[in-house]
Amino acid sequence: MTSTELQGMPMPVAPLKIAYLEGCLEMAKQVNSAIVKTRKTLAGTRKEASSIHGYVEPTYLLDSYCSRYGTGEGKAKLNESVRGSDLFILADVTNYSITYKVCGRINHMSPDNCFQDIKRIISAANGKAHRISVIMPFIYEGRQHKRSGRESLDCAMGLKELSDYGVSNIITFDAHDPRVMNAIPLRGFDNFMPTYQFLRALTKCAPDLNFDSKHFMVISPDEGAMPRAVYFSNILGADMGMFYKRRDYSHIVDGKNPIVAHEFLGDSVKGKDCVIIDDMISSGGSMLDVCSQMKERGANRVFICTTFGLFTDGFAKFDEYYEKGFFTKLITTNLCYRPPELLQKPYYETANMYKYLASIIDTLNHDMSVEQVKSTTHKITKMLEKHKREPIEITT
Repeated sequence: MTSTELQGMPMPVAPLKIAYLEGCLEMAKQVNSAIVKTRKTLAGTRKEASSIHGYVEPTYLLDSYCSRYGTGEGKAKLNESVRGSDLFILADVTNYSITYKVCGRINHMSPDNCFQDIKRIISAANGKAHRISVIMPFIYEGRQHKRSGRESLDCAMGLKELSDYGVSNIITFDAHDPRVMNAIPLRGFDNFMPTYQFLRALTKCAPDLNFDSKHFMVISPDEGAMPRAVYFSNILGADMGMFYKRRDYSHIVDGKNPIVAHEFLGDSVKGKDCVIIDDMISSGGSMLDVCSQMKERGANRVFICTTFGLFTDGFAKFDEYYEKGFFTKLITTNLCYRPPELLQKPYYETANMYKYLASIIDTLNHDMSVEQVKSTTHKITKMLEKHKREPIEITT
């Protein structure tokens, strides 16, 4: 949100404070820096803004930390008051790089550990904050969103628990199934998409892309990614194809039915640049299989866009497929932990989300509708018009 857009908006609901878990320190710093810059600019054009208590501050980051006892038990401590503040808690539940000791042994943080730390910060606030919002870009247990047989409903239980703790808003990105919001019907649940940031990253790494049905195609790797691919293809005016997974339901491997094959539905991809869009890469096996099948069908360049790159099985397979030419670029957001090794890969590009996240927090702090932030269609249209002014012909 620009300073021009901020003019004329209502006053903030309360002074802004941003708490964060250790696993998203860099995210918190970048988001805080963007908000500080925006509000300083606004204060220069709207003098009454600087007179509002806590509105223009050198930092909005809360001095807090979570520590561990030798047994692995934890606690959270706030080193400053949050009384009457609009408290946002940032948490990357996928950051396994943070470690702690249990009886002298090194343990890595798990999503369960991170979720407990969120609750500890809420508890440390002691009910004094005016309002509490939790920002989990990768929503806790989002893949365990529905029950099949005698299974737990972990995501719904987690959301219900936060609601019972007094959390007013849950902010997440590209939820695996946004219908989990039904678990907390009386609380706010906002799900944001990185479509605009993906397109910016695509045009940056491949400026000669021609977004039309003759040269470009959007691919959904499975049925679950269809809504993302439909929106992406419609706004670009390109065709869309879809793979569906044939699974072996006779047995379970690693908690799920193994994939037997990927079947493709759609027009010919021969000679076209293709982008495969999904919410996450876990091990990456199915995504890489889709890439190889696209090349077998004659696709020109294959780009992968995924909100969360988890890479649970490492990068060896991705390196191999890149060397074979099965994909050209892999784009993920910086909303979850990315190993330093990934950032050095020649095929990797970042879709930067920090400025967007800062805009979301600032909008919510002013108690304004997030629809103007959530809807990026106008921004995408302007960007595509700019991209088309000097098109580079693609030979097929």
